[in-house]
Amino acid sequence: MANTNILNKVFRFYVDGFRNMTVGRVLWTVILIKLAVIFLILKLFFFPDVLEQKAKGGNQADYVARELINR
Repeated sequence: MANTNILNKVFRFYVDGFRNMTVGRVLWTVILIKLAVIFLILKLFFFPDVLEQKAKGGNQADYVARELINR
């Protein structure tokens, strides 16, 4: 019972802190936009699916097994 009370207090502390932010909201928005750019846009355009290109016809498991054995 005491453990949930402590977790509840910590949760409410952070909720109240985020609710009363002014500059922090803008900073969190910038951080989330940057993460979206990094993980969505850069992955789509600059990191192709190499396994799909090298293992034609859905033989990804065979390709990986051959590469592990050969190396």
